[in-house]
Amino acid sequence: MPANIRLHGKNIEITPALRRYVERKLGRLERYFDEALQVQVTMEVERDNHVVEVTVPVAGFILRGEEASPDMYASVDLVWDKLERQIHKYKTRLHRKPRREGAAARSPAAGPAREPAAGTAEVVRVKRFPIKPMTLEEAILQVELLGHDFFVFRDAASEEIHVVYRRREGGYGVIEPGP
Repeated sequence: MPANIRLHGKNIEITPALRRYVERKLGRLERYFDEALQVQVTMEVERDNHVVEVTVPVAGFILRGEEASPDMYASVDLVWDKLERQIHKYKTRLHRKPRREGAAARSPAAGPAREPAAGTAEVVRVKRFPIKPMTLEEAILQVELLGHDFFVFRDAASEEIHVVYRRREGGYGVIEPGP
């Protein structure tokens, strides 16, 4: 199915040639998925850097890539390469091993929470997103695909909200609700 690509420019005018290039490059996404995709592309010029950010929600996961270079076309190519690696990881991880039910056997105990630094904390951004039930493996895959340090998810077995996070020492930790 064809991908619906929405382009948005910050400090740049999206020319017809640039639009065609992005649509041709990111239109390749449709060969990897059976569903219609909603692709959000933001292009921005910051000083001498041309930044391209692409977000693709697919089957409950989010593929995301951001790249910057001195040329907008090169940035599109770089972000496409990043997305292609994510798609490969997504496809192989989901189909490599069968899903195991229940997260209790796999969940390591959460470590103590860190205290916030002294002073007043300022919230500079608020994000809202739907929390869908998923396994711990799916949540870890989402952390890797997004390149984030943590991910909030609803455990498919217990229906409770959990947080999976990347540990500094390597591996992942899980924060589970408790008494």
